[in-house]
Amino acid sequence: MLKIKAVRPEVLTLLSSAFLLLCCNFVLWQHLFSITSGDWQGLLMRLAFGLIVLAIFNLVLTLLAFRWVLKPILTLLLLISACVAYFMSQYGVLIDAGMLRNAAETDVAEVRDLLSSELAVYVLLLGVLPVCLVWRTPVNYRVWPRELLSKVLVGAACVAVLGGVALVNYQGLSSLFRNHHELRLMVVPSNYVGASLSYLREQISSSQQPFRQVGVDAVKAPIWQTHRRKSLTVLVVGESARAENFGVLGYPRNTTPQLQAESGLIAYSNVRSCGTETAVSVPCMFSNLGRGDYSAAKAKSQEGLLDVLQRAGFHVLWRDNQAGCKGTCERVAFEDLSHRHDSQFCASGECHDEILLQDLQGFIDKLEQDTVLVLHQMGSHGPDYFKRYPKEFERFTPVCNSNALNDCSRASIVNGYDNTLAYTDHVLASLIDLLRSNQGKLDSAMLYLADHGESLGEYNLYLHGTPYLMAPDQQKHVAMLAWFSDSYQQAFALDADCLRAERDQPLSQDNLFHSMLGLLEVRSKAYNPALDMFAACRGAPVRQALAVE
Repeated sequence: MLKIKAVRPEVLTLLSSAFLLLCCNFVLWQHLFSITSGDWQGLLMRLAFGLIVLAIFNLVLTLLAFRWVLKPILTLLLLISACVAYFMSQYGVLIDAGMLRNAAETDVAEVRDLLSSELAVYVLLLGVLPVCLVWRTPVNYRVWPRELLSKVLVGAACVAVLGGVALVNYQGLSSLFRNHHELRLMVVPSNYVGASLSYLREQISSSQQPFRQVGVDAVKAPIWQTHRRKSLTVLVVGESARAENFGVLGYPRNTTPQLQAESGLIAYSNVRSCGTETAVSVPCMFSNLGRGDYSAAKAKSQEGLLDVLQRAGFHVLWRDNQAGCKGTCERVAFEDLSHRHDSQFCASGECHDEILLQDLQGFIDKLEQDTVLVLHQMGSHGPDYFKRYPKEFERFTPVCNSNALNDCSRASIVNGYDNTLAYTDHVLASLIDLLRSNQGKLDSAMLYLADHGESLGEYNLYLHGTPYLMAPDQQKHVAMLAWFSDSYQQAFALDADCLRAERDQPLSQDNLFHSMLGLLEVRSKAYNPALDMFAACRGAPVRQALAVE
């Protein structure tokens, strides 16, 4: 067996820094080459950028280069960096606290969907093999006074490199960093290390904040005395459903034939999400914070829409076919349907969204009070779009049957995604049919709102989770639909013609909290009529009944 010569710790840190920079950052280098010119100035800029990153890497690793510490840290960095490099290359993702939150709050099924042979190759070549080499390499540490002195000298050299490069090319580098904020989210491993620290601070902050009640004065408005029957309001939370691909919203492909046949359906064309990932959008849309004031720490430390509705006297139930409600349903009734053993809807190893409608008729038959039912779909969750629908809904072919989207043509990815929407069309139409069949005994309504959109290869991006300010519109422009039974419109004084006329008004998930309170005639100081999307189409007596002095 080849014997490896012992090296000093500063040699190992420099080699490790160079390996991380050159082998785990090809997405970074590809992007850097695309935004800099090919002349000598561009080449100088790339060299300066590389030297700065290398110096920073080496400086940090040098400070950690102690016996019993250095090799374990390098092991973690190399293995995690290999995984991060794969996902950045495969899906075009950027790593920030939001992306890390997605990883921390995902479930086993979602993780399984992301595993592939390509990931194994990345981990082996960029992780396991370098780690084996690190552990086989003897490190010759000095006695601690000399070791400390060497660290000071190496640190000083790194700082000198940073200062020298910055001074020589200050104007070009400052322009590069000022105009391309995305670069800091591309540098592996500093991107996920920084994201981890931000996520940790967020968790600590949320745990230290006192829990705050919202809408403590919430009651049903006096106008409820005129209601003669029980009501059922169904709120469907869609997943990764971008508005751009909904036939009912103008997409050239007819991905929503059943919904387009619904004359009473209202399709809202101009709705934006609060975030680009479920872990942000779902808590945000159910809170009264709005995107401008939202933070995960705030959302976790206060009540949301479902708490207010329950306090006002509604029975609230969350039915889930995904990875949970991200904290929004912790204090209301909850049913997890995603792991049911059902031969009809769960035969493929995961449950299709029709499982959310199972036994719903029996639920309606036993309804004893006004109810808000939330259905959380698996919807169009990627990258395994082909798993999200039964085979009979594979209308658009050929379909990408792999989670390695880079190995598929864009047309086959779009086909698979469009098939998921065709299935969502069927699920929502079936729900409407069920509600319509029961309108003889209760007032019913359905509101569908997707949590965020999805990238299907535009700008070399896939899936979702791109930082909001950098995210393309495909990840933020979401589908929203509404259907109200005739008796619901009458009981809640809704003008359907007015609602259709308002369908193109700019809306966002900020509107959901207040629109649901207004729709369900809940009187509370927490209600803001200016954010109620239904307010202009509601009878004057209802608006007056909701007014709080």
